[in-house]
This record gives sequence, structure tokens and C-alpha cells, in this order.
Amino acid sequence: MRVRQHVNPLGVTYVELDVELPTLDPGRPVELEIGCANAQFLFERAALEPQRMYIGLEIREQLVKSVNREAEEQGLPVHAIFCHANHHLSAMFEPGVIDRVYLNFPDPWFKSRHKKRRMIDEGLAREIHRVLKPDGELFFQSDVWDVALDTLDIFERLDDLYENRAGAWSFWKRGNPYGARSGRETSCEATGLPIWRIAYRPLPKPQ
Repeated sequence: MRVRQHVNPLGVTYVELDVELPTLDPGRPVELEIGCANAQFLFERAALEPQRMYIGLEIREQLVKSVNREAEEQGLPVHAIFCHANHHLSAMFEPGVIDRVYLNFPDPWFKSRHKKRRMIDEGLAREIHRVLKPDGELFFQSDVWDVALDTLDIFERLDDLYENRAGAWSFWKRGNPYGARSGRETSCEATGLPIWRIAYRPLPKPQ
């Protein structure tokens, strides 16, 4: 199956949300990957801890269908949703229902005129805080310094919503603690490319 490597997230196709959302079990921890691609990371997480539920948001519909077929074949608790996270996250989940959010190697959109297409912005950061449980976790990874620095800047400026687990304005130096690797992470490690990581805890919402 040929799948486009990149799609324009500003396209009008992605404004409406028209999908069936999975039912969350209140007693089952939920992990969410935004931009899951082929969901290698989530499948590895599910193999390690199948008692949890794993949801991947992806803007490429072909990948979503492929992930859901594979999850059914393997009998793993992974569910991909075709959506535009920046538009739809607020409509998909009630406040405080997600245990972990992963942002693994988002598209860098290198050209200056394309930076507005980048997924991580203040609006998404605020919506992630809304859906995270009070004791939840946010974990970001990228092999692109510019993207990592911009992401750090976005979250650090929301210091009323997030606490940096490595200390203010610091990258996470302890590696990936979740026992799973995305395809891009596997490639970076094989070729020795550096990976910048950021880890946050949500703070209580200001009154």
C-alpha cells in the first residue's frame, strides 16, 4: 500500500469529524498517540501492557484502516482514528480521561512558509492538558532540533498548565522509558541520529 508521506493539514477535508469513537472503560488506563502513522509504537506498548487501551490519531485515512485491521488480526487493544487532532481533540474526549499522551516525531515541515502546518501549537497543548488525568504524562520525541526547540518553547510558556519533569526549559535525558519504539525512533537509533525528548506532568487547571 502506497501512503502519502505528508498531507497538508490545512486542507478543508480535515475540518469535519465523522468517525465512530471508541468507548472508554473507566477502569482501564488509556494511552493516546497523536500522529500515530502505522502505530508501531502503540502495538509495542499494547504487547507489553495489554490491560491498557491504546488510541492513535492519524490524518492519513489509509494508515488508520491498516492499523485497525492489524489490531483486529493481532487481538490487541489498539484503535486508530482518522482525524485532525488540532481540530478534533476537544470533540473526541471528555476532560481528564487520558493517562498518557505521546507526540512521537511529528512532521517537521522544514520550509519557513510551511511552519504553520506543524501539528504542535499552543492550542493543541491546551487541549492535551484538558484531556489528561491529573496524574497523567506527556512525552515528546523528535530528531529535528528546530521542532524540539519550538515544542519546548510552546510548553514552557504554559507553565501554569505543565511541569517539566526534567526541570524548566530542559530536555529529558533518561531516554525512552516506555519500552516501545516508533519506526522513526528505531531508524534514528540504528543510524546514531540524536533524539530530543521532553516529558511533562499536567498541573491543576488554574481557577
